[in-house]
Amino acid sequence: MSGTGFERVLMTVSERPEILLLTHRFPYPPDKGDRIRMFHILEWLSRRVRIHLGCLADEPFKPEDLKRLETLCERIEVVSLGKHSSRFRIGVSLARGQTATVGAFRSSALAEIVKRWARQTQYKAALASSSALAPYLRIPELKNIPTVFDLIDVDSQKWLDYAQSTHGPRRWLYLTEAKRLRELERELSGWSKAIVLVSEAETNLYRNFTGAQHVYTVTNGVDLDAFQIQGTPSRKESGCVFVGALDYFPNVDAACWFCRDVWPEIHRCHPEASMALVGRRPIAAVRRLAKVPGVIVVGQVADVRPFLAAAAVVVVPLRLARGVQNKVLEALAMGKATVASPQSLVGLQANGTPPVLTASDPSEWVDAVLHLLGDEAGRRRLGIEGRRFVKSHHRWEQCLEPLGTILDLPECIPGRIGHIVPAGMTPTSH
Repeated sequence: MSGTGFERVLMTVSERPEILLLTHRFPYPPDKGDRIRMFHILEWLSRRVRIHLGCLADEPFKPEDLKRLETLCERIEVVSLGKHSSRFRIGVSLARGQTATVGAFRSSALAEIVKRWARQTQYKAALASSSALAPYLRIPELKNIPTVFDLIDVDSQKWLDYAQSTHGPRRWLYLTEAKRLRELERELSGWSKAIVLVSEAETNLYRNFTGAQHVYTVTNGVDLDAFQIQGTPSRKESGCVFVGALDYFPNVDAACWFCRDVWPEIHRCHPEASMALVGRRPIAAVRRLAKVPGVIVVGQVADVRPFLAAAAVVVVPLRLARGVQNKVLEALAMGKATVASPQSLVGLQANGTPPVLTASDPSEWVDAVLHLLGDEAGRRRLGIEGRRFVKSHHRWEQCLEPLGTILDLPECIPGRIGHIVPAGMTPTSH
């Protein structure tokens, strides 16, 4: 290309650099927060480097899912973590003064795999999906390999948030985990090449308590091909839906609070409307919500999109939230009118105000949801704006560009460095 000041060199597969990627969970299917992010990072990297993927699996996975990952990797090893030994590992870790998180993902088998691979391969860099994987990368064999940690969120703050909403022994345990995790997060900033987080808010928080400069924001995208606006006939839309893993504390808290403190008044005004709770592994507290008039506990489904499409309003009433909420991005990508708590939107506000209605206390929630249920045209306008917002700011290809520069990949051309924005700074151009 003339006049560009550079020449792009296309590499053959064999010429591509090799990257060690460690994930604390099996990154497929992309149906849950960290799996969504890690799968799209894996897919994006696979077009640029040769990936050696070592991952832990804390639940069963299907052979076809493994085959899908094998198509993206130079080599892959999956180590299953026994559920029955998890509590033992956590207990040992706590007794040693370490974090429960590190204990939960400790595996001598994965450690041996990493050592063997490191002796065989000169990696350009190592990328880890969690602070829990730090012990695997502090081995002599990887001493001179640049290491990048994708923390996604500041987990120590998450445990502090949990502690504020509990009491008794559980509160003590959460505070202990928060303190130890924060110490680990500080240590990471001292020896890793870079720390990556999902939002400016998380990046600023991490930088504030570590003083680290090599901290970068790589935000989440959404699969715009999979999540699309599905028709316009309003007669097929009714009621509300909440989507999220229903065994995850912040989602459980949100579902229980909304169904008990907000939904009864909405249902009184719209007795024909239903409130659907869609997500994996609903715990007993969630299942009991089916006793609330109008609430339907759908539970785990193969595909959440039909439930999003059928709802008139998507609600995201999280009171405990960190980072970027994929459930918000997916709702906006499908053009759904959405009401969300302020906590749910903090991670999206670096790109302006997302086109959703916000609500905090029960009366605000009732007013916002009732307004949308009664305003078909307003729902359509809000949905179109939402789709436009994610197309502009949350395409995966666009969101992951900074990662290439952080990993110093050959195809990261001069000029793209501007996409990497340390905390406290604002890009002047895009």
